Amino acid sequence: MSKVYVANHPLVQDRLTQLRDKSTDIGTFRRAMADLGYLLFYEAARNLPVTAERIETPMAPMQSPRLNPTVVLVAVLRAGLGFLDGVLAQVPIARVGYLGLKRDPKTLEALSYYKNLPEISSADTVFVLDPMLATGHTAIAALKEIEAAGAQNIHLIALLASPQGIETVQRAFPNLEITTAAIDPILNEKGYIIPGLGDAGDRLYGTLGH
Repeated sequence: MSKVYVANHPLVQDRLTQLRDKSTDIGTFRRAMADLGYLLFYEAARNLPVTAERIETPMAPMQSPRLNPTVVLVAVLRAGLGFLDGVLAQVPIARVGYLGLKRDPKTLEALSYYKNLPEISSADTVFVLDPMLATGHTAIAALKEIEAAGAQNIHLIALLASPQGIETVQRAFPNLEITTAAIDPILNEKGYIIPGLGDAGDRLYGTLGH
């Protein structure tokens, strides 16, 4: 798991506790998701390329680094949308794509129902926003689509991951970097992470039981 980074920052863990707590209301859940998008992206983006640019401060000219416009965000629907506003607050120049993927409840395989990706080149760094890395099947389906679009540098950002999901994804994409708030030990027979936080999309959009 050398390419897996677990963000143990107190702010990350506080927001994660809010998401795990079944009594958390929908508004607090949404705010915590956006906060974690911001915080996890901050950790994942530490090696983004910058270009030295000549600017003038109020006191003197200088060379100063500016972020390259090569950042692409791909939100996996629905739950990945919960990260998006928090991430865009840091990188408003990013291009944004969307992948609609859902799990077959019987096979746990990922089924694609929507795709809208921007133009992607080998120079871009693509951040996949997929909050729950459980079986790994949804992540692999998303990564294959993004790789086929031209990406070579891909980073996965997840709220929670399971050891099984990490192993499955890294077997298919050995160079992938993963940033997550926690690795939970158990994946149940329905493909849910335990102790986890339930269905992130349902809790984010108030569709529990529907």
